[in-house]
Amino acid sequence: MTARVRSVNVGRAETGPAKRDRLTGIRKRPVEGPVEVREPGPRKGGLGSGLAGDFIGDAKYHGGTDQAVYAFAREELDFWERELGRELPDGSFGENLTLSGLDVDDARLGDVWRIGDVLLQVTDARVPCGTFRGVMQVRGWLRRFTERGRSGAYLKVLAPGTVRAGQPVELVRRAEHGVGVVDAFRAQTTERDRLPDLLHAGEDLCDQLRRRIEKEARAAARRAG
Repeated sequence: MTARVRSVNVGRAETGPAKRDRLTGIRKRPVEGPVEVREPGPRKGGLGSGLAGDFIGDAKYHGGTDQAVYAFAREELDFWERELGRELPDGSFGENLTLSGLDVDDARLGDVWRIGDVLLQVTDARVPCGTFRGVMQVRGWLRRFTERGRSGAYLKVLAPGTVRAGQPVELVRRAEHGVGVVDAFRAQTTERDRLPDLLHAGEDLCDQLRRRIEKEARAAARRAG
């Protein structure tokens, strides 16, 4: 099966399910026609999302260069439809790109995908938050999602352009190291002692993850006296 963009999804500003005094764009919906993809710049003072028209509510933890675009596999949404016994339309997990025919979670940090004239590079795993729990309204949702361990992937924009539903997704660069999206997810959730192992990704380790690893190392050094 050819890997394709099943839908391009953007979120509008809405009242958050977790904190009513905050707006969120997690409820993303498919849009018709081409959507501009651009480098959003830093979280603070930048454009937020890598997709034009996509709202980022909590800019402290979401959006910016290393989380410009979020991709999730339609096949994984299908799994959760069966598990939860309810329909999950494209965009239900807050993803910008719902992809079909591509094992998103098999990606390695640094992999590069081409969609039309757009180049995207895999940077990180998605770590679930309270807003995600609130919008799903499933008892024990964060635990269940974490146990499954298939989080989808964040991407940064290497070359801007436009994307639309139906376009093929081409893997143009496969990172030579073995550090994958699943490794990044586990290292940030259930296996925190593995966080330094992500350094094996070398130059493919995004700035955001590198800073976190360095912060954790400094904290460990202080605890050790």
